[in-house]
Amino acid sequence: MAQSARQLLCADAVRQNAHRMLMLALDGRLDDWTVDLDRLAATADFVAGVVRERYPLLDVPVHSRWRHFVFGGRDLWREIALEANSDSAAAAARSALDLVITSVLLDAGAGSGWQYHDPSTGLVAARSEGLALASLRWFASGGLASGEGELLRVDAAALRRVDAQAIQSAFQVHETNELLGLEGRAALLNRLGAVIESRPDLFALADSPRPGGLFDTLRVRAAGGPLPAATILSVLLEALGPIWQGRPSLGGVPLGDCWPHPALAASTPAVSRPEDGYAPLHKLSQWLAYSLIEPLQNAGISVSKVHELTGLAEYRNGGLFVDMGVLNPRERVALSQTHAVMDPFVVGWRSLTVALLDQLAPLVGTRLGLTPDVFPLACVLEGGTWAAGRLVARKLRADGGPPFHVLSDGTVF
Repeated sequence: MAQSARQLLCADAVRQNAHRMLMLALDGRLDDWTVDLDRLAATADFVAGVVRERYPLLDVPVHSRWRHFVFGGRDLWREIALEANSDSAAAAARSALDLVITSVLLDAGAGSGWQYHDPSTGLVAARSEGLALASLRWFASGGLASGEGELLRVDAAALRRVDAQAIQSAFQVHETNELLGLEGRAALLNRLGAVIESRPDLFALADSPRPGGLFDTLRVRAAGGPLPAATILSVLLEALGPIWQGRPSLGGVPLGDCWPHPALAASTPAVSRPEDGYAPLHKLSQWLAYSLIEPLQNAGISVSKVHELTGLAEYRNGGLFVDMGVLNPRERVALSQTHAVMDPFVVGWRSLTVALLDQLAPLVGTRLGLTPDVFPLACVLEGGTWAAGRLVARKLRADGGPPFHVLSDGTVF
């Protein structure tokens, strides 16, 4: 059973099961969703237009958290890192991983009303950009380091001490600036600290236990050659699996962002396998895998086969397909309801999003005159579908939110 569970902890499982879900939808075998592939062409036109507007030279980078540290062409992380002048490329990479791991894990939906006012620049940012900016300032102030005066690092012991009040202070939360999931975010960082301390083989090969210690593990896995992006994800899923609370498990193995779905279970082959009834998604872990590529490359580790990672099953990409009419609920009333993250309605929507991103990416590339080797899915996401999902949401809804509401504990979206 444990071996069956581990089959779900990889990018290939995300993609394969997403395409199974799409086939079921196209066969009319999903209770909640239908798919109109005829709407993909218009969606590709729209996304291609967004890419051209945002990147006129079509020089689109890989989708990652690092884009959210850039405001008005000013790269705030780069300014901080240059000023710090790390002793070595490895030390700089550990600091970068410390930041991006914690920042991504704090990136679950903020809600429509929260904002961060940056005292250093005067910037006001909300949603993902605001969370990124707040987490960057918290990190740079030493708020996640154990020792006095220790900047640009995160320590396991400090993570274990984080509470909701600390996040409330760092993220400027008050009664008129509410942030969803304070307790959930704090508990997630606490569990991250505990896991880091319990796995020195992953997080402390060359330093005391810290998230950035994962750099040394990935350097070993690279073995002097290119490091496949799917390997980054597999390491993250192994390392971070225990931090996710209230998630399914199989054979004692925590599955993280991976959920049972009745249609998948009902459509299993004649020789049924336990893992066939699950839809693995691993949204935050894949977002993190994309975000580790640049610091690894900056430290001299080449990352290969980025195309093996999948699209991200989150509300901007998923909202794009709903708002453009590609994904349609069988009952329109479902869009006015609030759903739990494990509901088949939500699991199906997210899984279909992954498969449809695979369908959409080459169509967008064709409209831009770019082939998949120079404009892969990772660039379509950045260019791209995430921004297009936000744009169409703002056109359709006053708060710019998703097409329906999903209960958030601060650890999923």
